[in-house]
Amino acid sequence: MAEFAIVIEDAGANFSAYAPDLPGCVATGASLDVVTAHIQQAIELHIESLREHGEDVPSPTTRTATVRVA
Repeated sequence: MAEFAIVIEDAGANFSAYAPDLPGCVATGASLDVVTAHIQQAIELHIESLREHGEDVPSPTTRTATVRVA
C-alpha cells in the first residue's frame, strides 16, 4: 500500500484535485469530501491501468507542508 500526496484546489463552483506523482490523474467534486473520494478512486484506477499495460507504478515522492505567513 502506498500513500500519494494530492493537491486540492478551490475552482469556484467546485473543487479539483490531482496527484503530482501520477501525471494525468485528476478529479473534480462539488465538495471537499466528494473530490477526495473521487481522487482516491482515480488514483486506484490509474494504478490499475498502469499495471494492466505493463508500466511501472511511480513511487510516491511528493511531500506536502503548509506555512503560515502574516
